[in-house]
Amino acid sequence: MFKNAVQLFEIFGFKLKVDPSWLLIAALIVWSLSTSYFPDVLPGQSATLYTVLGIIAMLGMFASLILHELSHSLVARSYGLKVGGITLFIFGGVAELEEEPHDPKSEFQIAIAGPLMSLFLAALFYGLSNLTASGAGIGLTAAVFGYLALINLVLAVFNLIPAFPLDGGRVLRALIWGVTRDLLRATRISSRIGSAFGLFLMLTGAFAVFAGGGIGGFWQILIGFFILNASNGSYQNLLVKTALRGKTAESLMSERIHTVDAEASIADLVDDVMLRHGVSFVPVVSDERLLGYVDTAAARSITRQDWAGRRVSEIMVASGPDTTVLPTTPLNEVFRLLAAHPRRKLMVAQGDRLLGVISLSDLMHHLALEQEIGLPRKADV
Repeated sequence: MFKNAVQLFEIFGFKLKVDPSWLLIAALIVWSLSTSYFPDVLPGQSATLYTVLGIIAMLGMFASLILHELSHSLVARSYGLKVGGITLFIFGGVAELEEEPHDPKSEFQIAIAGPLMSLFLAALFYGLSNLTASGAGIGLTAAVFGYLALINLVLAVFNLIPAFPLDGGRVLRALIWGVTRDLLRATRISSRIGSAFGLFLMLTGAFAVFAGGGIGGFWQILIGFFILNASNGSYQNLLVKTALRGKTAESLMSERIHTVDAEASIADLVDDVMLRHGVSFVPVVSDERLLGYVDTAAARSITRQDWAGRRVSEIMVASGPDTTVLPTTPLNEVFRLLAAHPRRKLMVAQGDRLLGVISLSDLMHHLALEQEIGLPRKADV
């Protein structure tokens, strides 16, 4: 999801990454605080001081977001779930859970941990703001603590809105899941609420723009669009996982494979295999041993005039964990690998013996057929 994210450091074993989009929101926060918030609460100070305070407050918000997502991650890990890391991006932060919670209790506790941390931080910073306030008025430190108390309270309240995939939406999903014992149904209901909330934000944001609300309205539209897409995407992902559950690569792989020898010329590869059989992905096999694969992109990397004198072995991508799967590999894992693989195809092999080829289009065709036929899908506890 965040291919351009940069890892900063590790905390409690979790990789903390920052997407470049976070720099935009960080700059907007500093600009807003230095031109509006701090001049209002601390009048008569220099622009340089306001900017410094804005940077300090932004870093405090940065730390608060990390603690919010860290709370999710620590609780998830206590339930044995894998967490890919914590990433900050333009709309806040996300703890990247690699799998769904196993039961409603774990879902509830993972979801509620973040807002509870934000409420704790809001109370902490509010107390520190009162302690550091001078008798004559608000001091510099108190102003920063006051902002951090407010932003953590807003973060907690907004995330508790029962709209998936916000934390409140996940709490709602846990409650519905606990009653119905059906994760898919719970996700469908909470996702629809999330979609409705996203549309609401977009519509009210549009009205705000036309009413002269400026950047605030545009920001509201963007948040609404993100929630709408995320809620729909979460439900579709669960549909895919449910439909593929219990099936393996062997069940959907294609066994009608056109292969090429490593010592064949690239001209033979193109003319006798790719063009003749209409394939763009060709496993390389020598003496019944799988060596790797070649594709059209690899063939194009060599000048056409040189095809007759160059061997397939020169452009072959060697087989390995990123290009092959076992016939017993679960289809959910195959789907994850295919989505990450640029060619969207994997070879199915047992040892160095090629058994078949499976592609993302195979999986999507299977899912489309299941949907058309209307097979029952239920994600049980």
